[in-house]
Amino acid sequence: MQIAFAEAAKGESTWTNPKVCAVIVKDGQILAKGHHEKFGGPHAEINTLSHLKNISDAKGADMYVTLEPCSHFGKTPPCVQKLVEVGISRVFIGEVDPNPIVSGRGIKYLKDHGIEVTDMDCQSEINESYNFYYQKKRPLVTLKYAMTMDGKINQKNGQRSIITGQTAYQDAQKLRSENQAILIGEHTLKVDDPQLTVRIKKMDFPLIRVVVVDSADEISTDMKIFQDTSSEIYLLSKQAATKQFPDQVHVEVGDWTPKEIVKFLAEKNIESLLVEGGSHLQADFVAAKLLDKVVVYLAPKIFGGNALPAIATDSQAQAIALTEPELTQLGSDLKVELRKAE
Repeated sequence: MQIAFAEAAKGESTWTNPKVCAVIVKDGQILAKGHHEKFGGPHAEINTLSHLKNISDAKGADMYVTLEPCSHFGKTPPCVQKLVEVGISRVFIGEVDPNPIVSGRGIKYLKDHGIEVTDMDCQSEINESYNFYYQKKRPLVTLKYAMTMDGKINQKNGQRSIITGQTAYQDAQKLRSENQAILIGEHTLKVDDPQLTVRIKKMDFPLIRVVVVDSADEISTDMKIFQDTSSEIYLLSKQAATKQFPDQVHVEVGDWTPKEIVKFLAEKNIESLLVEGGSHLQADFVAAKLLDKVVVYLAPKIFGGNALPAIATDSQAQAIALTEPELTQLGSDLKVELRKAE
């Protein structure tokens, strides 16, 4: 099963599908292994069977699969039917699938057709956001920011400041690639003029970009975010828009509190959200206690004065307990990772 989980991690293009690997074992020998490579493509079980020298070798063999095999028709046929068809004898499952369409049904189908099933209850974090989404019915929210030793993110309000070095920048790009949507506020959009893309590698499923604004009509269509057409953009506006935006831009009107934002994204099947600022938007999520992970890039600098704090608020928020931090040195900067305590 350890081999299977290591192989499953290679599935970087599964999008909203989980990362899964299956390994076929017979007489103590690994006959084949394969992982789910891309959203819409064959599942891990089918890929693994295709790697056998002879499909007849599957008869009487064991299969170790990191997640419960599916039992429904989606973009691909049910995997359980194929396992029964080829004569797999026993199936060892790393985890039960939390998706209600699958959960327990794959196991039942296999057992009903004479296949012995063992749930190993591995509790891996390889599909953390997928599991979270189906358990909590909302995206897993990560707050991310870079700050100085005195807790500042900008030296001067209204002016972008470079906080960290290149190594931390590359790591932050990797963090983006591990999420399905990214969120910023209007102030950050206007000051930084970002594209909100992943620039360290080509993404088969680029980030959904989300911006909270007072009025979409006040946002210039010349901004960099609109020049990149690789993924959808949602402008969450308090007022209806009369301005014409590019085709990939959707203006949604509402009272966009953190709770409403995550509800909206959950309805879009978004399983993970990276909140990149600014300081007031971060403060809103903290006040709403809508954060599950925090990633801080700490630079050996002090801005002092009236520099902008990482989380700007005039109100006294109730403290949120976090787990013990995980620290990683990135050049001269320090990456601090924390989770919301249970």
